[in-house]
Amino acid sequence: MDGQMTSSLVMFTAIILIFYFLIIRPQKKREKETKDMLNALKKGDKVVSIGGIHGTVITVKDTTVVVKVDDNARIEFSKSAISQVLNKTATKPAGKKEKKAEETKAEEPKVEEPAKVEEPKAEETAKAEENK
Repeated sequence: MDGQMTSSLVMFTAIILIFYFLIIRPQKKREKETKDMLNALKKGDKVVSIGGIHGTVITVKDTTVVVKVDDNARIEFSKSAISQVLNKTATKPAGKKEKKAEETKAEEPKVEEPAKVEEPKAEETAKAEENK
């Protein structure tokens, strides 16, 4: 009976650890990244709202952000309504996969096309036949 209780306790602990590492920890990491992104918002950042509206940050307040959408259109969003900051992703250096793809493109042998044989023009063939 004591063996069954021990195995049940070990199994229960294993399930809790799996939930922690697969669900809880990644969610907290995402929340932290989102919080850092929102705190780092500044004037001039290009952003996308959760509704899909693209614009440029004009003013950053404590809980809201004023976004310039068009020449004369400005919208005030709650900071939590910002889903992405676009300038941050544009300045990232090329990843390892992209560099490898570029290297393989450079190393690919170039296939030469066969030389084109020019056919004699109709006028030249007609002259050649007349000369015969």
